[in-house]
Amino acid sequence: MSRAAFSWPDEHLIRAAQDGDVGSLTTVVRESQPHVRKFARTLCASPQDAEDAAQEALIVLYRKIGTLRATGALASWMFRIVRHECLRQVRQLAGRGELPPAGPEVCAEPSAEEAALQVLEVERIAAAIGALPEDLRRVLILRDLQGLPGKTVARTLGLSTPAMKSRLHRARTALRGSLAPPREALREGGRRP
Repeated sequence: MSRAAFSWPDEHLIRAAQDGDVGSLTTVVRESQPHVRKFARTLCASPQDAEDAAQEALIVLYRKIGTLRATGALASWMFRIVRHECLRQVRQLAGRGELPPAGPEVCAEPSAEEAALQVLEVERIAAAIGALPEDLRRVLILRDLQGLPGKTVARTLGLSTPAMKSRLHRARTALRGSLAPPREALREGGRRP
């Protein structure tokens, strides 16, 4: 199945789910599942952690959809929930002092420290995405995180393709700017003795 075959539930369906319609709620959870799993695979340290985080996020969606303030913010809300679950798992592992078992099949897996650093980096990126204005955040999530084709993103947002490309460029530029190290640090670190 192609990436474009999956779409987020529409706002009317989300509103009905928030109003307590069980059928709508079930549909919202089912239609959100592929996106939530993709977020989890991107953010979590291992496939098992990703599956656990996705399941927890879907349970939160089912139980707490009424707390979602804006129906158009479902994707960013779910992204934050998945990110939180992945971080919680890393903290649990660190708290218990668990390390992956030694063995040749584990060599390809990142160490616990590397996995924690990866999660922290993902958290930094997620925070930077979350700080973008909503119009820039939505285009970035649809195009770069969900991998939807440009024309689909433009149509979803009610934009022309050139306008969508322009907005995506602004979003990417803003994201790069917020993730770049401060210039002072670059100048000091880049000086030669």
